[in-house]
Amino acid sequence: MFSVTLKQIIDEFQLECMTCKNRIDEVAITSADVNRPGLQLAGYLEYFGTDRIQIIGKVETTYLASLSSEERYSKLDDFFRCGFPCMVVARNLEIFKELTDVSEKYEIPVLRTDDITSAFLSALIRYLNLQLAPRITKHGVLVEVYGEGILILGESGVGKSESALELVKRGHRLVADDAVEIRRVSEKTLVGTSPDIIRHFIEIRGIGFLDVKSLYGVGAVKVMENINLVIHLELWDEKKQYERLGIVDEYTDILGIMVPSLNIPVRPGRNLAIIVEVAAMNNRQKKMGYNAAKALSERVFGEINKNTEQE
Repeated sequence: MFSVTLKQIIDEFQLECMTCKNRIDEVAITSADVNRPGLQLAGYLEYFGTDRIQIIGKVETTYLASLSSEERYSKLDDFFRCGFPCMVVARNLEIFKELTDVSEKYEIPVLRTDDITSAFLSALIRYLNLQLAPRITKHGVLVEVYGEGILILGESGVGKSESALELVKRGHRLVADDAVEIRRVSEKTLVGTSPDIIRHFIEIRGIGFLDVKSLYGVGAVKVMENINLVIHLELWDEKKQYERLGIVDEYTDILGIMVPSLNIPVRPGRNLAIIVEVAAMNNRQKKMGYNAAKALSERVFGEINKNTEQE
């Protein structure tokens, strides 16, 4: 299970820490779910997820303001007694004294943001989904080609980094070389990035490490990209039968998500950069509903049927 500290969230969203500042490094968030505690403030505390960040906005604050000081303290005391990581007050709304007192009593930090409640809530969920997502590291290269995230895999020395460098020269962007950190951010989406220590660097055997951002400019690199296609590079095997028509779709399982994939044999004289470019464009065509291999197959069988009828 992955986690993110409360301090990281505060720094990311520029939150104002109103209470328990000494605890922001200790509190770890392990759930990407958040909660707006309407029913809980009203007293219904069943089925309450205590691992979730609590966010209150205009509605919750107006309800608390309608209560007397004693009632407000009682409701908040019952709520905070359940225990949760922290509470965030949106819209830069007033922090009630009773809220401050209860927060200090149970040592649960109260934070505040200028953002409207719904906007902050959705941004926080996106951030937590990314930070807490299941992840693995693959030995390969991730590049963005015509808007498609292409993960290039293969044995060491097969030409992954050289292909990526040629693609960068042709105007595409490098995301990661050698180690690709892959995160599953939803049921259908994988995103890849590079470890911070080697970000924007690429290794070319015989030359060494190159800083792509310095050599080709900031337009040649990207921090993160969805993974839309996997290309496996392998040395050409004369005894192996390779796919020639492209009618049968192949997939690679990454973190439980099936990603379209291709096996590309490598031999002297093959321009891998052009092949990757064409593969990216063809993958986009397929997502838009057009499959060239199937279209050709239908045309061939249509011609065969036509000739058969004439005979």
